Amino acid sequence: TEGLDGGTLLFSDTFDRQELGPDWLTRSGRWEIKDGWLHVREGDKNEGAWLNRPLPERVRVEFDARSLSDDGDIKFEIFNTEQRHQTGYIAILGGWKNSVSIIARLDEHGEDRLEADARVVKGKVHHFTAVRTDRTLRWFVDGNLVLQYVDSNAIRGPHFGFNNWVTDVYF
Repeated sequence: TEGLDGGTLLFSDTFDRQELGPDWLTRSGRWEIKDGWLHVREGDKNEGAWLNRPLPERVRVEFDARSLSDDGDIKFEIFNTEQRHQTGYIAILGGWKNSVSIIARLDEHGEDRLEADARVVKGKVHHFTAVRTDRTLRWFVDGNLVLQYVDSNAIRGPHFGFNNWVTDVYF
């Protein structure tokens, strides 16, 4: 699939330090670095940890994440116009108590969201890849296409963030 290889690395973070630092914005006080992972304690209720670097319009974002909850709920947001929930695309692996995975545009509960049967395996490190090279956002987990969202009026925001509701998640 186009965009899964090649390109120029623009940013990388291994979270191998004590503090998040200036590359990340958080508001809730629930985010911490723990054992080389960005960890959200007891959920963040959609406040998020937002990258303070702009994304290009054509991009591949890759990261690893794991949930220590039976409820799953590993969420990221991409191409947001603001560093706030639901101002871009929302992708959730194992949302709503690990019952469904979605990509949504501006509203994770909206009627235009796309759904898939992918689920979080508790404790497993899942590899996420999000790719946009045109008007289609493609989302892969562990190398498998989960969903693709075709948007004739694609959101062009520069922001990316990790997010979740009330689970114990590591990125």
